[in-house]
Amino acid sequence: MSPNLDSAIKSQVPALLLRRLFSTSRRDEAKQLSSSPAPAPVGRRRVFVQTETGCVLGMDLDRGDNAHTVKRRLQLALNVPTGETSLTFGDRILENDLSFIRPDSPLLLTRNSINRSCSTPCLCPVSKDFEQKDCSGLVEVLGCSSSCDRVKRLVDDVVTAIRNGVDPVPISSGLGGSYYFRNVSGDRVAIVKPTDEEPFAPNNPKGFVGRALGQPGLKKSVRVGETGFREVAAYLLDHENFANVPATALVKITHAIFNINCPVNGGSPAPAPAHDQKQQVNSKIASFQQFIAHDFDASDHGTSSFPVAAVHRIGILDIRIFNTDRHAGNVLVRKLNGGTGRFGCQTELFPIDHGMCLPENLEDPYFEWIHWAQASIPFSEEELEYIRNLDPGKDVMMLRRELPMIREACLRVLVLCTIFLKEAAAFGLCLAEIGEMMTREFRGMEEEPSQLEVVCMEARKRVAEWEPFSATAEQEDDTDFQFSMDMLGEYNDVNRSPRFNGSGFKASSFRSPLSKLVESVDEGNDGHEDQNESDRVFYTGWDTPNIPSKAIGQNGSATKSAMNRSADEQLASSMCFVKLSDMSADEWNVFLQKFQEMLKEALHERARAAAGQRMKQRLGTSCKF
Repeated sequence: MSPNLDSAIKSQVPALLLRRLFSTSRRDEAKQLSSSPAPAPVGRRRVFVQTETGCVLGMDLDRGDNAHTVKRRLQLALNVPTGETSLTFGDRILENDLSFIRPDSPLLLTRNSINRSCSTPCLCPVSKDFEQKDCSGLVEVLGCSSSCDRVKRLVDDVVTAIRNGVDPVPISSGLGGSYYFRNVSGDRVAIVKPTDEEPFAPNNPKGFVGRALGQPGLKKSVRVGETGFREVAAYLLDHENFANVPATALVKITHAIFNINCPVNGGSPAPAPAHDQKQQVNSKIASFQQFIAHDFDASDHGTSSFPVAAVHRIGILDIRIFNTDRHAGNVLVRKLNGGTGRFGCQTELFPIDHGMCLPENLEDPYFEWIHWAQASIPFSEEELEYIRNLDPGKDVMMLRRELPMIREACLRVLVLCTIFLKEAAAFGLCLAEIGEMMTREFRGMEEEPSQLEVVCMEARKRVAEWEPFSATAEQEDDTDFQFSMDMLGEYNDVNRSPRFNGSGFKASSFRSPLSKLVESVDEGNDGHEDQNESDRVFYTGWDTPNIPSKAIGQNGSATKSAMNRSADEQLASSMCFVKLSDMSADEWNVFLQKFQEMLKEALHERARAAAGQRMKQRLGTSCKF
């Protein structure tokens, strides 16, 4: 056989396999049409599969597909090794049943922990046959309902601009890769942040690499590659645009400007032929957020001109989503009517960068607004009405519908913080007081739990002592028992903290380690830098019925993949006072009831301590002029 013929046969074999896997032959189509009146299989839907190194493949799932067939398609199309890997969808590890996967859902292929390595090169789709079969549009919105109409209009503007030769512009600031996308007039209309270019992600363009998608990131309870859907969650939870969060959606987007750190197959990049200088296009899953024209951010301007209502609304959102990174740089400020005016009249605020919200466990949040005078002003009746109308149960159902990949632990944090906000506001606390109760302090060299965490620990303790659960615990095997004892040992150590009995808070103890890191590389405002109780009820029954508790709890030992463990268990342990993800559905419901009981006690104790402190101040200053 001639060498040329042998080469031709070798090049045609992968193409033939791809055609068989990615399409149905005309003969099969005719057979289906003749045997069934249905024009297409009912279960057919399009999904996007991402490898832990960032490659994305769009494919159609049929009713008979399973994890094995999806892996096989990836292996052939992207030359990705699929041995010892798991196909995951949020908390779930997919096997035979893919019927619950919704259209336009992003799936993640990850290697099992025993074989995990961060040095595997990012393999990108280069086959011409693959490019023909993955017929995705330039920008496709993933799983977004009518609430994202604004984003869809922006997507249309961006696609039109790209087809007319208006390319996006990389943003130099920040730790991760982000890009301005423009309309046909060249105006910035959107900021795109690919999930595989986040800090520590494999294709980060600024040198912050070293971890695969799904591993712990800058915050140990926020995984690499998962800040994008948190940005979307913050927008979806901002009901009626109460806090002015810009329109945001998750997209699959294709453009040559995106960064790939490793060339195809790990080799050296080959120069393009003179007759074919066209750049290789790269598909990414990314957050897509409306660009907000503004004059500066809150770090560049005194806060006295900020409207009280705007600060309160941002703070209410931050508390609900447990924002761990609300520094001044991610609050954009726009002057109204070009004036500088008096207090609270001439500026408009826009909160951005919510990738560090909804962590999998309670951490130390950071709320810059705690130091602002507006946060100490009581809530208005309109704000209290908004808080009273918040329904965490509906919010959880909405997020499961719009972002089905979101982890159950994140939803539990949302439920807990919303209950806390509703109870604290109904009790009469102002925004600053609520934020202080959520924030940790340092005493000497020791980090102490926040008052919120102390209440949670007391509630966990009561759940463990509750008779049905304590009887069940005695019947567990030695491994589970040892894990529980280790966990409760941490609680016993911090339950003796004096914070639960006091209400003193020191503003000097508040800090944002992440914001300091960001500022050290001049993140600015992450892509926007150039423009200078009446009714109290027990909230129970909000655990997910379709996600087994063992997929997210201490019974997760049945699942081997590291993707199914909390971020705490994959990273060197730092201070974690309480976990929410390791409770079963029944335990979670009891925990919420105990939490609300303990929270009322803590609020009354705090009020008594504050009253005593005010009395001391009056006695100590009565002779001063």
